[in-house]
Amino acid sequence: MKKDIEIIRQLAQSYLEICNEDIQDKRRSLWRKHNSLKMTRPLIYTRAFAWKEMPESQCKCENPLFREHEEKLRKKIFWHSLDDDSIFEPWLEMGVVFKFSGWGINIAKHSTGELGGAYKTDYPLKSLDDITKMRAPLHEIDEAETAKNLSMLQDAVGDVIMINLDRGPACRMWTGDISTDLGHLRGIENIMMDMMDNPQWMHEILAFMRDGIMQNHEMAEAAGDWGLCAHQNQAMPYSEELRDPVPNANGVKRSELWGYMAAQEYTLISPAMHDEFLLQYQLPILKKFGLVAYGCCEDLTRKIDMLRQIPNLRRIAVSPFADLKKCAEQIGSDYILSYRPNPAEIAETLNPDRVRTSIKHALEICKANGCHTDITLKDVETVQGNPDRVREWVKEVRAAIDKDW
Repeated sequence: MKKDIEIIRQLAQSYLEICNEDIQDKRRSLWRKHNSLKMTRPLIYTRAFAWKEMPESQCKCENPLFREHEEKLRKKIFWHSLDDDSIFEPWLEMGVVFKFSGWGINIAKHSTGELGGAYKTDYPLKSLDDITKMRAPLHEIDEAETAKNLSMLQDAVGDVIMINLDRGPACRMWTGDISTDLGHLRGIENIMMDMMDNPQWMHEILAFMRDGIMQNHEMAEAAGDWGLCAHQNQAMPYSEELRDPVPNANGVKRSELWGYMAAQEYTLISPAMHDEFLLQYQLPILKKFGLVAYGCCEDLTRKIDMLRQIPNLRRIAVSPFADLKKCAEQIGSDYILSYRPNPAEIAETLNPDRVRTSIKHALEICKANGCHTDITLKDVETVQGNPDRVREWVKEVRAAIDKDW
């Protein structure tokens, strides 16, 4: 235990030095303007960089709690070396222990057992009647277990770095967009068939999940458990309309925070059916937040007009599978266009000329349409163990921005 504490204390001190660099305030200013639809240069955000392949990802702590935070610190220290526009905050995030999460049904996953390998979900909603087995996800925190973990972490590094206890609800990001959990519960093929064969049943389960998520959020708000670090937007949360992130600043309303949803499981579903069988159930949840980001890996090319129903929408993801030109023409300067280049460009090898050409083409399209643009690298599953590849990618993208924007 003593060795574990020495490890995370040293990492926390190194990380805090990064957080105190002057560049962090400059980045906060850039993101604040960008997210408030004021024109800046395109910002670069690396959400994924094949972390498990990096030598720096090897943890040494034996205690599970310390090991978890050791990995967080190692990852952020490495992330900083990429020199993108990410902001590194001077606190350490810690989550609570929930008494209950999920929908009351076990979702079995049959894995190959191979590290990073595939798995097949055994969808638990095999028949329509199985919906009766579902339970709404209440906001229930195991206060005793949470306090024990917090005390251990505070004793270890609390005098070195602030610890932000995130008491926010379980239904956030992928557990709060309906689409992800529905895919795991029923299966994408079955969802498509149900829209045609069992539309009333689909409306019933969507309403149940909508109400369950809203109840989860409302319980957390009533308990004062939403905090200013609970923003969700797949980027940096700074904006002029919302308050800045502050550690342990709880008791805020959802209207003071970013909300986020996606619909990756609905990629092959038409705009009309996406609207009827998902967005109309996401809308009541999203309307409670101050600003909203929508989309991840799905192709939203034909669904931009549909998304305009979200009154507080601010960011739209344009994935590698989308038609960037058509998306840019529709988005214009109304929303932030979060462009996601194809991660396959750096998976096998890195061709600097190809990266610059690809980014230059994307920038020309965005600039011609007056788009507020950021470039988000995500879903990088491998770089063949090369820790410099993403760093070089960022360097080439930054050079293209400086030259062509």
